[in-house]
Amino acid sequence: MASKKRGEVQLQIQTNLRSPTYEHMRLWRDIYIQGITAWFLQTVINSQSLWEEMLQNKGLTVIDVYQAWCGPCTAMQPLFRKLKNETNEEKILHFVVTHTLSFYHTVDSEEELRYEGPSEACFTCAQDSPNRRRQAEADNIVTLQSFRDKCEPVFLFSVNGKIIAKIQGANAPLVNKKVITLINEEKKIAAGEMVRPQYPDILLIELEKTRKKPERERYSIAIIKPDAVLKRKAQEIKEKITMAGFVIEAEEKTMFTEKQVRDFYSQIADQPDFEEFLSFMTTGLSNVLIIAQEKEQDQVEENETELKETSEPPTESEVKKWDSLQKYLEQQHISQFCDVEDDEANVTKFTDVFFPDFKIAKGKKLQRTLALLRPDLLEKQDDVLKVIKDEDFEILMERQIVLSEEEAKMLCKEYEKENYFEALIEKMTRSPSLALVLLRENCVQHWKELLGPRTVEKVSEYHAESLCAQFAMGNLPINQLYGSDSMEAAERDIECFFPPENTLALIKPHVTREQRAEILKLIKEEGFELTQMKDMLLTPEQVGKIYFQITKKDFYKDIVEVLSEGQSLVMVLTKWNAIVSWRRLMGPVDPEEAKLLSPDSIRARFGINILKNAVHGSTNHYSATVNSNALFEEDAGEE
Repeated sequence: MASKKRGEVQLQIQTNLRSPTYEHMRLWRDIYIQGITAWFLQTVINSQSLWEEMLQNKGLTVIDVYQAWCGPCTAMQPLFRKLKNETNEEKILHFVVTHTLSFYHTVDSEEELRYEGPSEACFTCAQDSPNRRRQAEADNIVTLQSFRDKCEPVFLFSVNGKIIAKIQGANAPLVNKKVITLINEEKKIAAGEMVRPQYPDILLIELEKTRKKPERERYSIAIIKPDAVLKRKAQEIKEKITMAGFVIEAEEKTMFTEKQVRDFYSQIADQPDFEEFLSFMTTGLSNVLIIAQEKEQDQVEENETELKETSEPPTESEVKKWDSLQKYLEQQHISQFCDVEDDEANVTKFTDVFFPDFKIAKGKKLQRTLALLRPDLLEKQDDVLKVIKDEDFEILMERQIVLSEEEAKMLCKEYEKENYFEALIEKMTRSPSLALVLLRENCVQHWKELLGPRTVEKVSEYHAESLCAQFAMGNLPINQLYGSDSMEAAERDIECFFPPENTLALIKPHVTREQRAEILKLIKEEGFELTQMKDMLLTPEQVGKIYFQITKKDFYKDIVEVLSEGQSLVMVLTKWNAIVSWRRLMGPVDPEEAKLLSPDSIRARFGINILKNAVHGSTNHYSATVNSNALFEEDAGEE
């Protein structure tokens, strides 16, 4: 197929061969363009056999080694084209290429002939020359396995089928010098002016043996049991784990189902007190952790040997750093609060149960940052929010806020030496700003890059599409948006402007286990953290502490009766604005009213009547504190 467009003659060549041989790939095409014949050669080099056949070339072959995921080094193509044209040594100079590339042949000095090949490895020839630049996929060729997992370009030089030199990196001057030197040698050898040198062998396969093997992370599952959570020891245990050199990669707070306990603790299922243990594990909140073990055991032994050879004895922390997690917990006398699973198959199974998205989240490295739109920008907040959405940020929380003087000075610290600083603080403390918590990969840096410079005067130093340039407004020459400077600063900023709040939540006895699971899922999706949780049969005294504000109402005795019918799931939920958020999620007290006004609310979906309306929550900060203390402080104080 040939077509003419903008002074170009375009040719597309394809092949349907699924398993081509070396000869199958040598597809020549005669193309007659204004009386000139151009020859094209296409070859796939994506297997060891094709690689070995390619090395049968006589003369010098320059090989660009690449991996399929990162592609060939296109930056070197002009050099190879220049060398091909200037040396004009068709019989002794070859270039190896693999990729979908465009090759140009000058026709009447104005038109170009473009070849677009398939996405596999291929080598081509321009005009009627057998000169070729070849590219070899490191992923599929055994000889090139030592170059796997590397994105740095590597160029090999083969003379009559023997690899005699290697250059790492796209070093054009060095590659140019090496090619010219070797071509000159080949000319002199052919003319009988010199004897072929004895080149040292470049043993590519041997390189793999000396290459350091990448570390493979190993994981353990750790379960901080309900008694430790109730006694508020979970944080202490996690701190000890990290201090010992382990990394907590993920954490999930959950109440185990009976099936999960039987699966995880199958090795002790035949013990006489297992049913009691089963009840204990299924009536309280546990913390499930994925713990990373960063080094393989042989590397651990290597490190320990190095420590022994040093003049100074290792410290206690250095010795324990590479010990097993279970042994470390025993040494710290906290193993009774935390169980560990190291078996790889079991770890995989429980990771899939409790952390189904762990591999995805591990690869993404999500971060949070604080973003703030200053008062002058609020009239264009929809435009800013569109940019945020287009840049793949997720808005976790947002609020309009009139800053205190202290908060304004903290956010405007970079302008404190400017003569307009006082005017800026006055504006920030008199009019509302919009604060946002953003989430995405590389969140802190990406948001700062979008913001641009701190002042409008410096916009010329940045891209014209920076947010500073797009939303320059008001009578002050400042960037109308703010972003945290680092991950640490982001967490401080977020806690300052979105301080966490606790509320008591209760799932009533009439709610089934299946419905409980759905409610807990809704709670997590709304961004609540389960700080405390236990399954309990409430006594009249405990009910009185929860409903202390209505104990004198006529219907109070009915509430006591309903809550005494079975186990209630009592929780402390934590997030910014938790009390209001939980009451909104619950919906109106009467399920029938909830179905009309808030059909997606918990009471609309799971409530039966006003008394059996599925859930309860604190009405204000005072009641939340009183309720939580009444039900959990006693447990926290137990030793």
